Formats: sequence, C-alpha cells, structure tokens
Amino acid sequence: MKNTIVKIGLTIVCLFSNLLLFADPGDESDTGDLEGGDAFPGAPIGDYIWVLALIVVVYAFWKLKAAQNSRIQD
Repeated sequence: MKNTIVKIGLTIVCLFSNLLLFADPGDESDTGDLEGGDAFPGAPIGDYIWVLALIVVVYAFWKLKAAQNSRIQD
C-alpha cells in the first residue's frame, strides 16, 4: 500500500512539475516580438540526433540481451 501511494505521488509530481518549469517570456515590444534577440542564433540542435539514436538502440539491445540470458540461466 505504501509503495502504491509513493508511486502515485511521484507520478503526480512529475506530471504537474512542468507547469513550474516554463520560463516567463517577458514583455512584448512595440513590434509584437518578444524583447531581446536569440541567445544562440543558428545553434545546431539536431546535428547529432543520429548518434544519440544509435546509442539508444545499442543500449536497448544490450539490456534485452542481458535479460534474455538471465532468463535462460534461471
């Protein structure tokens, strides 16, 4: 019973914590744009997505293989 309450509590905290994580966008200027320029104009966000996807696939395969080996040995 205690584990269930803890799991439900953590789930609720995780679901509603994103409301506190949004930044205040600030005031609008006369032109309708938000004040201030981009902090990093042209920042390459998606350059190495394929590397991260490859790492995830290899890690998942490694963990599934280990789980399968432990089932076979039991």
